[in-house]
Amino acid sequence: MFLDLLIAMLWSISPFGEAKLGIPYALLNDINIYLAFVLCFVANVLVFPLMSFFLDVVNRYFMRWYHYKKAAIFVGRRAKAGAGKNVEKYGFWGLMVFVLIPLPGTGVYAGTIAGYLFGLDRRQAFLANTIGIFISCLIVWVTTVVAMGGFN
Repeated sequence: MFLDLLIAMLWSISPFGEAKLGIPYALLNDINIYLAFVLCFVANVLVFPLMSFFLDVVNRYFMRWYHYKKAAIFVGRRAKAGAGKNVEKYGFWGLMVFVLIPLPGTGVYAGTIAGYLFGLDRRQAFLANTIGIFISCLIVWVTTVVAMGGFN
């Protein structure tokens, strides 16, 4: 059980799945439905401070290298294109709605990058990401629980 819970949390931190994959993984491996929701949500929220540190410190250091800079600009453009109109027009609310959509490419990684690129206040960006993650986790959690046979 511990290993399955750890794997679910790692999926929730991973940019390849986030909690959209961590929650179903935990539930399909017989983790308590409430424990799975809480731990995958918290793991997904931890991405924001990690990404903020990365963008502030590590990213600035690596921008000296051509190949990294080229890849970073590509990722930045993708995040800006996905969230751009909403975040530019609606700010906090646009970022929150962008993050809460449980589709690939719309999670906390892209939300953190979009908030950084659009110069949103760090606290507002964190709150928008957290609310968006919560609603996204709730959608994925309820959908998975119902698909597995409902609440017990």
